[in-house]
Amino acid sequence: MSSKILKLGLPKGSLQEATIRMLHKAGFNISVSERSYFPSIDDPQIECVMLRAQEMSRYVEQGALDCGITGNDWILENRSSVVRVADLMYAKQSMNKVRWVIAVPENSGIKSVKDLEGKHIATELVSATRDYLKKNKVNATVEFSWGATEAKVGTGLSDAIVELTETGRSLRAHKLRELATVCESTTQFIANNKAWKDAFKRAKMEQIVLLLKGALLAEEKVGIKMNVRKRDLNKLTKRLPALKKPTISMLSEAGWVAVEIICDERTIRTLIPELKKAGAQGIIEYPLNKVIY
Repeated sequence: MSSKILKLGLPKGSLQEATIRMLHKAGFNISVSERSYFPSIDDPQIECVMLRAQEMSRYVEQGALDCGITGNDWILENRSSVVRVADLMYAKQSMNKVRWVIAVPENSGIKSVKDLEGKHIATELVSATRDYLKKNKVNATVEFSWGATEAKVGTGLSDAIVELTETGRSLRAHKLRELATVCESTTQFIANNKAWKDAFKRAKMEQIVLLLKGALLAEEKVGIKMNVRKRDLNKLTKRLPALKKPTISMLSEAGWVAVEIICDERTIRTLIPELKKAGAQGIIEYPLNKVIY
């Protein structure tokens, strides 16, 4: 067992599966037991603790944890003074940017934030909502909601809600109309201020973040290899959306070269036919584990 330990908080709940998967892709194998809040990890310098994302920033700020992964929304909610080490956008893992929005029934007479004066609002994000209303000079009652928040408008339980949304589809399904955005949120890697000043702990956190961001970037990109005749090389390279420049190497067969690039996965369906037209042969697409700039 190492004498130097970094205490890392992992989010339990909606962020859990994506976080464990991305850490695995970053090179850390984590085993989670349903009956334990202390996952095992194959790095003797790291101790993991599983906590709800809502609580993470509070425990990191207090120093019970050196660092953790949580949403920007809960940092704002807890008014936590922590170091925001990195913004993690888990685009393929339902951890993209989300918004907390004020919503009212479609037929509500509430048309603007000012119309919330004297009204009742239900939400899990109480402090951030109160701060938003104060900023807009609106005096309204904000009450904590234990769940089923969308059902509380239109039934007389509240005049409006503040709820999390990514696409707005769920709100529309409940016949709700967005009024305003209270805050936007992305997944954050945060650190305790004292731990961030510790040389060992900071280096360890920077290692984790570097590998995590490399794994995240790789989620949206793929590698492509292909062969092409030298005479077609200029025509081909004009169509390549490479990160820098393509890697080009000679083949044993005279007059041919191998070309390799990294590109955005979303461009593949149009790119490969274009490469084929430009003379590429033996095209191979392969997934990436990490991309480090």
